[in-house]
Amino acid sequence: MGHPPFAVTVDLVVLTLTGEELCALLVRRGIPPYEGEWALPGGFVREDEDLADAARRELAEETGLAPGTVHIEQLAGYGAPDRDPRMRVVTVAYLALAPDLPVPRAGTDAAEARWAPVRSLRTERLAFDHDRILRDGVERARAKLEYSPLATAFCAPEFTVAELRRVYELVWDTRLDPRNFHRKVTGAEGLLEPTGRTTTRDGGRPARLYRRGAAKVLYPPMLRS
Repeated sequence: MGHPPFAVTVDLVVLTLTGEELCALLVRRGIPPYEGEWALPGGFVREDEDLADAARRELAEETGLAPGTVHIEQLAGYGAPDRDPRMRVVTVAYLALAPDLPVPRAGTDAAEARWAPVRSLRTERLAFDHDRILRDGVERARAKLEYSPLATAFCAPEFTVAELRRVYELVWDTRLDPRNFHRKVTGAEGLLEPTGRTTTRDGGRPARLYRRGAAKVLYPPMLRS
């Protein structure tokens, strides 16, 4: 007995900080199924691609960013039998994070693209099972901020403690005490590396500039309250 036809896709949860919002990249589908509805960017894996290559290709097509310029990691696999009305489609989702991503452009099968505030998407319905994938991606990002240096992926190469705190506040959707935050991040071994320079772009007195240190895990962790 032969196996039924099926396909493999990759879907992308692309997060950035735009103004004062954590935003996700959405595309309006230009072809069936779900034509005209908003969805996460993604596409079918080509025969000569592995999963990571397919994810990087789709990311480049949707953002115009070259591979290696954006933090990207595998999120999870989704394979409910009825998740795609065309056929049995298993998707592997990836999470991508970067600061100040450009205005998105529509890919090959999309009519348009936009950055959508994550907060507003709590009441918006996306195509396929992309609501669940987006929720999982946002929660992964929030959780990883607790025990990894992932927050620095949202920052410029050199940043202040106040700019890093704003990342935590926007991703976690909460306010943090500035002094307590400063004590924690400067006390986390290997998280920050001083550049020896200062800036006044935060306003007020000159603030020290840092770059990401060599730590892979935060100790002690930055726990959400």
